[in-house]
Amino acid sequence: MSVLVDDDTRVVVQGITGGEGRFHTEQMIEYGTNVVAGAVPGKGGEEVAGVPVYDTVEGAVEAEDADASVVFVPPAFAGDACFEALGVDDLDLIVAITEGIPTQDMARVNRRLQETDTYLVGPNCPGLITPGEAKLGILPGNIFSAGNVGLVSRSGTLTYQVVDNLTQRGLGQSTAIGIGGDPIIGTSFVEALALFEQDPATDAVVMCGEIGGEDEEEAAEYIDEYMTTPVAGFIAGRTAPPGKRMGHAGAIVSGSGTGTAESKISALEGAGVPVGDTPDEVAANVEDLL
Repeated sequence: MSVLVDDDTRVVVQGITGGEGRFHTEQMIEYGTNVVAGAVPGKGGEEVAGVPVYDTVEGAVEAEDADASVVFVPPAFAGDACFEALGVDDLDLIVAITEGIPTQDMARVNRRLQETDTYLVGPNCPGLITPGEAKLGILPGNIFSAGNVGLVSRSGTLTYQVVDNLTQRGLGQSTAIGIGGDPIIGTSFVEALALFEQDPATDAVVMCGEIGGEDEEEAAEYIDEYMTTPVAGFIAGRTAPPGKRMGHAGAIVSGSGTGTAESKISALEGAGVPVGDTPDEVAANVEDLL
């Protein structure tokens, strides 16, 4: 078992003919991901890395029986790309890698998302991976190993550091999800934690947050009330001066007392979540939980 993606996932890449789309399609295929189609308006009939390209997502899904989409489309058009994918009933998952999508575009996408049963991961995220089965996005597959530890993170590079420490300790991962750091994202910490809680193959979860916003505090409430799967935490930005903001647009410290590293650590520890000072300490905490 895993969360959201496995070796049966059939992927259409939106923006496959662009530089990033082409490069990461090749990387995903090399990892073993079942990339079955690309979708780019006006490029139907072409091929990229042996993958057929269609003019529309709907055409790609119908022809190749795809059930997931990865969006490598420039920021000005990525909102429309997500909106198009949300209009295709057979897609269960959309992974939006693009950084810098205008907030008003994502507000429109988010409203449409609420009307569907589709999962949207991102935007401004590295994607997700079920080690040894499939990766959707830009995650470096070589640092992951298959196992029973789920991971959800707001930060891409922080994810890699924590995963590397887990793997070095022999703690493989069931699925790792980078949810993204924008103000409006498709999948929250709480939604990701709920998926891991329901997954029989996940015996512990690592949650990597950062200063700004209230997502981590909300996650702590959820963990306290609903989760039986143990969780280990990490909060980036704990040494930042008061009022400092992280680079992510979602990491804006509110004036209500929430959003600080102290607020998040206190909330998590209050929910029984050990919060490590370093990625290696997080891995050690996971070892203790298992």
